[in-house]
Amino acid sequence: MTQARLEKVSGKARREIWGRKDEEFCADFCLVSKRVLEEDEYKVFRSHYLLGADWRLCCRQLKMDKGVFFHSIYKIEQKLGRVFRELQPYSLFPIDEYFGGTVRSALPREYTNLVSMPAPPRNGALRPPLRKVA
Repeated sequence: MTQARLEKVSGKARREIWGRKDEEFCADFCLVSKRVLEEDEYKVFRSHYLLGADWRLCCRQLKMDKGVFFHSIYKIEQKLGRVFRELQPYSLFPIDEYFGGTVRSALPREYTNLVSMPAPPRNGALRPPLRKVA
């Protein structure tokens, strides 16, 4: 179980509230993913990322070919990476900003017109940093 933390809320009231940021992040992550992904993409996301099944088990359970599975994984990472970065009013990435670090007032100028941006490179999937296991 995680601990509740006292957080300062900016604005006119400038008050403090108690919150469980770890649980809030997990809930936001799962709900945004379910809202953005299509049904078949969400099945792959749920089994591979949330339940932790490797590609062999996912392919067997979802009755998919290996190539189709990895193609859908890359598509999911690209779609969710962009959504997590652009989510308003608070993005889910970078993680340190979500947990109360530096708060940006606006996106950098190069991100203002995302419709005309070229697609990211195939190997440029946005992956959050992982905690090292000791």
